Amino acid sequence: MTERGALVVLLSPPGELVAVATSVVYPVHVDAELDRSLSRWLWLVKWVLAIPHFVVLALLWLAFALLSIVAFFAILFTGRYPRAVFDFNVGVLRWSWRVAYYAYGALGTDRYPPFTLAEVPDYPAHLSVDYPEHLSRGLVLVKWWLLAIPHYIVVALFVGGVWMGWTYEDQRVSTGGLIGVLVLVAAVVLAFTGAYPRPLYDFVLGMNRWVLRVAGYAGLMTDVYPPFRLDMGGPEPATLAVPPAPLAEPPGSSAAPVASRWTAGRIVAVVVGALVVLVASGLMAGGMGVLWADQVARGSDGYLTSPTRSLSTGQYALATERITLGLTGQDVGSGLVDQSLGTVRVRVTGTVADRDVFVGVARSAEVSRYLAVAGYSTVTNFGAGTTTYREHSGSAPSGAPGEQTFWAGTASGAGTQTLTWTPESGQWTVVVMNADASAGVAVRADIGATAPVLGWIWIALLVTGLVLLAIGAVTIVLAVVSASRAPAPGTGT
Repeated sequence: MTERGALVVLLSPPGELVAVATSVVYPVHVDAELDRSLSRWLWLVKWVLAIPHFVVLALLWLAFALLSIVAFFAILFTGRYPRAVFDFNVGVLRWSWRVAYYAYGALGTDRYPPFTLAEVPDYPAHLSVDYPEHLSRGLVLVKWWLLAIPHYIVVALFVGGVWMGWTYEDQRVSTGGLIGVLVLVAAVVLAFTGAYPRPLYDFVLGMNRWVLRVAGYAGLMTDVYPPFRLDMGGPEPATLAVPPAPLAEPPGSSAAPVASRWTAGRIVAVVVGALVVLVASGLMAGGMGVLWADQVARGSDGYLTSPTRSLSTGQYALATERITLGLTGQDVGSGLVDQSLGTVRVRVTGTVADRDVFVGVARSAEVSRYLAVAGYSTVTNFGAGTTTYREHSGSAPSGAPGEQTFWAGTASGAGTQTLTWTPESGQWTVVVMNADASAGVAVRADIGATAPVLGWIWIALLVTGLVLLAIGAVTIVLAVVSASRAPAPGTGT
């Protein structure tokens, strides 16, 4: 890459500062100035003070992601990054850099960050990106993931997220970023000496510059590949040019932000639209999942069936936990339960030779009375993974299960036994035993239901999701178009 630069000296009237600006080829410019007098202990509570910014930035980054998708397709088809979208996304990067500089990305200032996307000339942290008149349609397909991989590795070392190659008690361990570690060291030194070590500050600033340049490149804002250099400390080769502030202005006072197309109302509209799109995406994803279950996963017999699991106990019975149907387990809402579950099917196959198997379903209170003195195992996890049980000690039950009259449905015999049952509201328990009530029960089992309500669920989710998606998209588009038509700010981004 050929480096080209220019130095411009702006002579101002008496009483005002002289602005000096430089520029180089790389278009992402990150600059900052270390406060001369930093509090020794304020850094201990900055994480609390910055919470409002963290909340706002979480919403802004959601909008950033959605608008970057818009920019991706705009560049792919037109070769241009929509200017209003560009200004918004640069503003999000700028806001993030100011908050990071105040908080634990640098601890370089005690001045509270302003709540604005626009440039604030006298704030000690600055970020700008030169607007590209044209971007490569081909590079947009690969630069943000494939070409940026070497930089992502470096950025992971700087900001954290590098997974260690071992586990401890089945929990993965990850390293903290180098920036965070060095900022913590600087904070401790500041607490004891009252001074931020300048060499440490220069190194931290250089790492932040690297990270933000990569963010600009991955955010599709430039085709120029980020340089593999830190540019530590001081003004970088591309110092941000901002309007000079009067010399007479008291030190530390807040200058007004540079004019911006993005007013508070437009920003709120984009954020709200992004949230609506996020909710819509969740509803549509859920609807597609239910649609798949209803149309693809359902067997030819019309049942949605669980995987077959092996269940066994050395005691006298296997029982499910209480299954509550309807409203608070009372006998109301049976029609709703019927429409939701349809017909329930339980299939069990005994795996102990020469023993008939019994499966029955009954109200939980009746089952509890029947098994009150019996030893049995409650199945506490029938889903994916290892099946788990809760043991209940006791003796043999008072009689064979087939002799009891409280069952709502039963099946008994050799081989595979199928119980079908139309559920009602209440609390229910499924019991599997040997037909002769002997100890040592071992079966393979699955459970299924016709679930006729699924068709209505996926239709409702998809329709609601599409409506909300349209509302969110229109809200974002209107805000972007409004910003595009607004008068250009007096200074460039």
